[in-house]
Amino acid sequence: MSAPFLEVLATPALNSVQDLGRPGQRRWGIGPTGMVDALALQVGNALLGNAPDAAGLELQLFPVRLRVLRDGAIALTGADCDARLDGRPVPPWWALPVRAGQVLELSPPGATRRDLAAPALRACLSVAGGIDVPEVLGSRATHVRCAFGGLEGRALRAGDVLDAGAAQAPAFRDPAGFGALPPATALPLGDDPEATTVRVIPAAEYPAFTDASHAAFWNDPWRVTIQSDRMGMRLEGTTPLKRAVVQEMRSHGIVCGVVQVPPGGHPIIQLNDGNTAGGYPKMGVVIDPDLWRLAQLPPRRLLRFQRCDLAQARAAALEQEDYLAGLRRLSALSLMTPEAA
Repeated sequence: MSAPFLEVLATPALNSVQDLGRPGQRRWGIGPTGMVDALALQVGNALLGNAPDAAGLELQLFPVRLRVLRDGAIALTGADCDARLDGRPVPPWWALPVRAGQVLELSPPGATRRDLAAPALRACLSVAGGIDVPEVLGSRATHVRCAFGGLEGRALRAGDVLDAGAAQAPAFRDPAGFGALPPATALPLGDDPEATTVRVIPAAEYPAFTDASHAAFWNDPWRVTIQSDRMGMRLEGTTPLKRAVVQEMRSHGIVCGVVQVPPGGHPIIQLNDGNTAGGYPKMGVVIDPDLWRLAQLPPRRLLRFQRCDLAQARAAALEQEDYLAGLRRLSALSLMTPEAA
């Protein structure tokens, strides 16, 4: 049975309850929503022994202050936000026990770490048992645009109280907790330290683009613009992408990760809150195992596309699952059963 676990003391706009989203609803014009960095949520849930799709908090704007209302456990993954629990540092990618009355504070990523060349963008807070809010269309994810899911269909605000599903706090073998090897280290990709690399499968309209556009798409870096959010990521580059023959297209279904090219020639990548249909030509689609890399790109960061085929995409998915399986084994060794505790 769930019970109150966290009180929101302070938060900017846009932070929300998210899980892995609500697939299967596109036929109604409803996108998946869910945690943009789905891998960060899965890591947090693996460390705490939760189900992979247990809901957590997606934190995009800072500072954030939360009060713990009862003993339990949390995991912080995603961006390094210089987290402090009652003033004591909490490492990133870390699970630990918490006690009633403690206060967790998170700062903007990179605000106190000048050694971070490219601070990540979003943090994920997972809790033992998962954040417990009503399911809507099979998911607890917040759909802010449609005002349903999550906590009353809206972003978090000061004074909110969030329930968690675990009635009994898990026991840690080490009271300091334990951590995970971050995905950026465990699943490296690309050799350009100034840019993030993602793998892309060419899409239906790829052959319609010019040879020069093909070369620019794969070889040139693309910069993330400030006009990027949970709906999509707008990019700008030195060579606009052009089709050899420009033809009008009917709107058709699109999915998260699709790289569309509007008339200006600068790509837009659809993300979790993006449209379910669109008429811009598609250059490619970012493979699912690399969507978490997009989720952590701040404005002005450079992005490179690496060509990929279906077999390579499947191999990447298996590599990611092996990584998560290793974390579940780590959790089994680091958390004690109620009997052992």
